[in-house]
Amino acid sequence: MSAALAVAPCDAPLNVRVACAGDAAVMDAYADAHPQGTLFHRNGWALAAKAAYGFDDLTLVAKRGDDVVGLLPLIDVRAPLLGRSLISTAYSVGGGPIGDENDVVAALAEVAAVLGAARRVNYVELRSNAALGSDWLTKSDVYTSFDMALPADEDENMAAIPRRRRAELRKGIKAAAAGDINIRYTRDTDEFYQLYAAALRGHGTPVFPKAFLEALAQSFSDKIEIAIVDYRGEAVAGLVSFYDNDRVMPYYIGATAQSRAARITEYLYWSLMRRAAGKGIARFDFGRSKIGSGPYQFKKLWGANARPVSYRCKLIGAKGLPDVNPNNPKFAAFVSMWRRLPTPVANRLGPFLSANFP
Repeated sequence: MSAALAVAPCDAPLNVRVACAGDAAVMDAYADAHPQGTLFHRNGWALAAKAAYGFDDLTLVAKRGDDVVGLLPLIDVRAPLLGRSLISTAYSVGGGPIGDENDVVAALAEVAAVLGAARRVNYVELRSNAALGSDWLTKSDVYTSFDMALPADEDENMAAIPRRRRAELRKGIKAAAAGDINIRYTRDTDEFYQLYAAALRGHGTPVFPKAFLEALAQSFSDKIEIAIVDYRGEAVAGLVSFYDNDRVMPYYIGATAQSRAARITEYLYWSLMRRAAGKGIARFDFGRSKIGSGPYQFKKLWGANARPVSYRCKLIGAKGLPDVNPNNPKFAAFVSMWRRLPTPVANRLGPFLSANFP
């Protein structure tokens, strides 16, 4: 789709429009070069959402002449139960507008709002703390992100982890030294997906379509890593991580109840830390977690830096800020029911319902 949407008079140097397929390479290059650019700004993430859910990619590109000066990944989410929204970037933890200057970011947000109104969405959500106009509301106090430095020296890395977490981690290290734990790296999305889907069902959360993971693995083949953990010969945990500039992001993890006693999750994270440090990676990015949740407490115990996450929302048809996540108390009955479903049933229904949690 390439129709231009003017944000200034037609003779102005700044122009914002919906990107077309031919823009993908230059936009990816811009995202890679921009200091705030992330994996979620690259075209592959929007392509994965389209492959899995059929949602339109409405990514906005800002240009002055032939030069890209700004970018806003934008996905038209049509949730079967919760309605329509424009999100930058759906099914991710970031991907808000980036630009050479503040006026470029503001122009991108303005066009996103115009698109949202034209498509009669409930709201436009930009996963960014960019300073926008007063008609953009701030959604905060829901998520916190965690990250920590990744020392090249193993002893320094271990010393940076709080004592209680070190004690749990050493149980996993001991089990690995005894030969009970083995980590293997694979390109097999199927094996990971089975572990992940079962784990999400236990948490009461619908799993995303396997096509989403397959598309991510294809688009980010040079940035993705899939680890499978065998405990005494049986696959009990899996982790999908992304390498993005100077950081590694453990992004999707699925583990069975059997893995807890051996502290396999702790050992898996530690192994990734050391593997990434060996590649010269400087930061370990735990990603976001809902404040007060189990994953929030788990990440906090690693001694990682906690940073509040803020999003910007423009209400179009909605009356209030969205709180669309499985941990919302309004979904408590649903979560309880989901945990009781047979795994095959949950796996069949999950990809349909997961569209409601972008």
